[in-house]
Amino acid sequence: MFELKDKVIVLTGASGALGSALALSLAEAKAKLIILGRNKILLEDLTKKLKFFTHAEYHIVNVLNRSELEKVSTSVMDRFDRIDSLINAVGGNLPGAVIPDEKSIFDLSENDFDEVVDLNLKGTIMPSIVFGRFMSKQGSGSIINYSSMAVDRVISRIVGYSAAKAAMENFTKWMAVEMAIKFGDGIRVNAIAPGFFIGKQNKKLLLKDDGSLTERGEKIIRNTPMKRFGKAEELNGAIHFLCSDSSRFVTGIVLPVDGGFSAYSGV
Repeated sequence: MFELKDKVIVLTGASGALGSALALSLAEAKAKLIILGRNKILLEDLTKKLKFFTHAEYHIVNVLNRSELEKVSTSVMDRFDRIDSLINAVGGNLPGAVIPDEKSIFDLSENDFDEVVDLNLKGTIMPSIVFGRFMSKQGSGSIINYSSMAVDRVISRIVGYSAAKAAMENFTKWMAVEMAIKFGDGIRVNAIAPGFFIGKQNKKLLLKDDGSLTERGEKIIRNTPMKRFGKAEELNGAIHFLCSDSSRFVTGIVLPVDGGFSAYSGV
């Protein structure tokens, strides 16, 4: 039901912990992969692994640069004559857009806030517009964005990231409606909302050096009914579903993959 063989999939943020695990999963499903990022060494290493399973290529791209994205999209269309899916997994945070316990909102760095919003919001919008234009012409395609638990529930500290993901989630729903109404029922725009997964950026916030939970980690586990963090590969099934024809009547949704965090009141 979740057949992805020979589907042409563009993936941003491929060199991250979640993105790289997804790329390998899509490669094993025999999708043709075009991965985008800024770290050449990481992309080269990942591409070598992907090529054991399928066609894979990487492009050094700033997702905020429209002209760079357009060059890649034109290259993909020239080679494959279609783009079946775009997965916007790019994202991140900066210290100045985080409010630690010893500071308050009044210590927010405007520059860091702007950069975080640009990366997480505009970094999804620009690829969606560039690659979505080709989808509009071919009358089919699936765009999948990465939202966050920080949208529906206040998660302390991450003010910039929360604001950006909330706006991005709204954009996901807005573009889903726009594409369906103006370009037909073959184009879908959805998002997943990962719960808490251990990555490079949050590892020290959630785990001590000895592997035990920090105070913040304990709060998260206490509010996650499954009582654990997610594993990167546990996002892949949701993505395969949204890329595949099995979800052809699904658009404008945000699918939580969170161990029950978003459903639990804490009581």
